[in-house]
Formats: sequence, C-alpha cells, structure tokens
Amino acid sequence: MLAPLRLTGSQQGFSLIELITGIVVLAIALSLVTAVLGPLYIKSTDPWHQVRATELGQSMLNDIMTRSFDQQSPRSGSMLRCGESSAPACTVQNADGSWPVDPGELNADNRLRFNDVDDFHNFTANGSLLTNILAEDLLDVYRNYQLRVNVSYAAADEVGGISLVADQVKVITVTVRTPTGSELQFSSYKGNW
Repeated sequence: MLAPLRLTGSQQGFSLIELITGIVVLAIALSLVTAVLGPLYIKSTDPWHQVRATELGQSMLNDIMTRSFDQQSPRSGSMLRCGESSAPACTVQNADGSWPVDPGELNADNRLRFNDVDDFHNFTANGSLLTNILAEDLLDVYRNYQLRVNVSYAAADEVGGISLVADQVKVITVTVRTPTGSELQFSSYKGNW
C-alpha cells in the first residue's frame, strides 16, 4: 500500500503571485507567436488562389480565342478577310478605346451571343456570373473572384517589331483578381489571318 504524500518544509507549492506571473508570461509569448504566424496563414492560401485564378484566366482566354477576329470576318471559310480589297472593312475602335456595339448583341451580360473577340471588351464577371460549358453555376468554385477583359488593336511594336497594318492583330488581356486582392493578367494575340 502507498503511503500518503506529505509535504515537508522544503517542499512547497507555487504561490498565487507566481501562478499569475507564469500565466501572464505564457499569454505574452503565445500572442507574439500568433502575431508572427497569423499573416502566414493568410499568405498560405495565395498559391491555391493563384492556381484557381490561372484556371479561370486561361479558360476565359480560350473561350475568347475561339471567336472570330472581327464582326466583319467571314464565318463561312471565305478566302477573304476583313480589311482586304473586295472585303468589308474591319471594325474601327472608337477614340475612347471602346468598340461599337454589334447589332443583336446589346445584352453585354450574355457572353454566349458574342461572336468576335472585341465583343468581350470591358466584359466583367464575378463568381456568381460564371458558368461552365454546361451552363452550371460556378459560384462555389470562384466565390469572391473578379474577372475583366480588355481588347484593343495591338501596336506594331507590341508584336516583336513586325510591320503590321493597324487592324491585323488584336491583343486580348484577361485580368483575374483573387479573394486575397492579388491580380493575375493573361494576354493573347488574335491575328486577322
């Protein structure tokens, strides 16, 4: 059988002041540790958001690149392209950088009606407006993501210094903003050939 524990004069417990001092020191140490590690938790999601933003940006860029170069581009496989002799002129970009609204495409929210790349100019969307190819809502996948598209004619020096006519190449820039506030840009050229 075990003998009861007896405290002798040399064996004493902690006083209330020592316990309170220990708790205060521990609280200060824990608050310093969490202050240092807290921002790391936020930054640890950045790579994950960048992958999601890359998927979204590339998917949107692929969708845009499948469209015709211009409203005046023939969609029946003609040998002529807009801007050539005996073919309609290519669409002229307005002085403010906007594009003329194509007939029948007044509803800018319905991107399924867009048939050429400049229809996407100033297109913006967030997670609630994005759908996949089956028209399924992607809100749960891209919650708090924002997307915007800019389309303009590319300057000749933007395309490696090649001498181009003003309406031969359009540059499409898709910008995706992640929930953490970082922005990723994706660009592509669409040529009139």
